[in-house]
Amino acid sequence: MTDLPRRLTAEAVGTAILVATVVGSGIMADRLSDDVAVSLLGNTIPTGAILFVLITILGPISGAHLNPVVTMVFALRKEFEASAVLPYVLAQILGGVVGALIAHVMFELPVLQISETVRTGSAQWTAEAVATFGLLLTILGGLRFKADAIPMLVGLYITAAYWFTASTSFANPAVAIARSLTNTFAGIRPIDLTGFILAQIAGALVAAAIAAWLFAESRNEIPPIVPEGTERP
Repeated sequence: MTDLPRRLTAEAVGTAILVATVVGSGIMADRLSDDVAVSLLGNTIPTGAILFVLITILGPISGAHLNPVVTMVFALRKEFEASAVLPYVLAQILGGVVGALIAHVMFELPVLQISETVRTGSAQWTAEAVATFGLLLTILGGLRFKADAIPMLVGLYITAAYWFTASTSFANPAVAIARSLTNTFAGIRPIDLTGFILAQIAGALVAAAIAAWLFAESRNEIPPIVPEGTERP
């Protein structure tokens, strides 16, 4: 296994790039269009794309968790050492904050900001629980059946979840914390973080519990569908 300092660097750098992409594309989209739907689309595509890239290049180094609840679930499943959970989470949060600040610098905005965007209420919390549940189910199902497709699966899932969830799918406590420090298109008020993070943790735990049963190995598994005329492995 790669040594811990390299893994932590990968997590910090990866989360920084992820947040810089989320915040930066939100700023750019908001500047280029007065149509909120167009701006959201301009925020969605770069986020899904960068997740594909980051998981592909950083996965072999750190696992490319880039998300505290992903780290938490892997630790609960005994697939990640408990001693590295806190360092991973701190690296992810620090990286996310740096990513938000870098986005501000790139767009000549005040570096230090506090978001004033209201994101609270039962609908938003439910959306975050659902978004995080779906993300973890995607990751765990992908690892079970098609591990080499994880980058694409996660990128596509988040692209979809931006649009089918009322919260636009933060699904990541480190990203949520970082986004509380930007008063731009992607922001969230710091006071709203608690509800979001608790919902994310709840969604992740439910996904882990269901995945343990749903994706358990079985002798009666249905063979994969293959194109007609192709030999089965």
